[in-house]
Amino acid sequence: MGFLNHLFYPWGWILTGIAIVHFIRRRPDTFWIYVILFLGPIGAVIYLAAEALPDMGVLSQSSFKAFPRRKKIKELVGLVQHNPSPGNFEDLGDLYMDDGKLPQAREAYNNAIAARADTPGPFYGRGVCNVLLGDAAAAIPDLERVVAKEPTYDFHRGAGLLAHAYAQTGDKARAEALFRQATTISTSSETYLNFADLLASEGRTTEARQWAQKVLDKKPAMPGYLRRRERPWFRGASKMLKRLPA
Repeated sequence: MGFLNHLFYPWGWILTGIAIVHFIRRRPDTFWIYVILFLGPIGAVIYLAAEALPDMGVLSQSSFKAFPRRKKIKELVGLVQHNPSPGNFEDLGDLYMDDGKLPQAREAYNNAIAARADTPGPFYGRGVCNVLLGDAAAAIPDLERVVAKEPTYDFHRGAGLLAHAYAQTGDKARAEALFRQATTISTSSETYLNFADLLASEGRTTEARQWAQKVLDKKPAMPGYLRRRERPWFRGASKMLKRLPA
């Protein structure tokens, strides 16, 4: 191994450093850190090829999508000044949501609703924004409206977010009932982990751990691109299992 370190010097150290930084930021499977540390530059190359390169592909796709999305946002901002229709405002809200601009998305959905939108889309979008912005109380009326009309809206995410909003506002009995209903069909990691949060807040540690573990149990069967997308939920589940007593 010393020979390899000398052969790759100084690039071996640079590659190892890049691999460790990527591991810390992206948090893939724990065994990779041992591959990097014990195999040195060779391990770093293996790790970067297996984990970093696919991530670069995902990031480049996101970047390529961001440019036309922001161009479209600019076009819609100009369009709604001349044609303030509910559909245009809803499309603008969706684009802002995809771009991570939640306050702007919420304002666009507000404008869509004020312009007499009567479809579930803008109410759902505004509800999601409010949940993500930490205003669960404001999210509840919109999400209730959507779920009452379409219980399976957004592949049951609407019901899962409404249950989470109930939990955040202290209505835990109604939250649990809706979580149990949603999780009979939905396999959303977000819903599972929010349900685990509710159970943990009530001191029901064993059940909370079971639902957090369900998130991690999905990991082995997932293709690589899905595992990368689900990493925030995997990290959340792992942290919960470490925090809660076995």
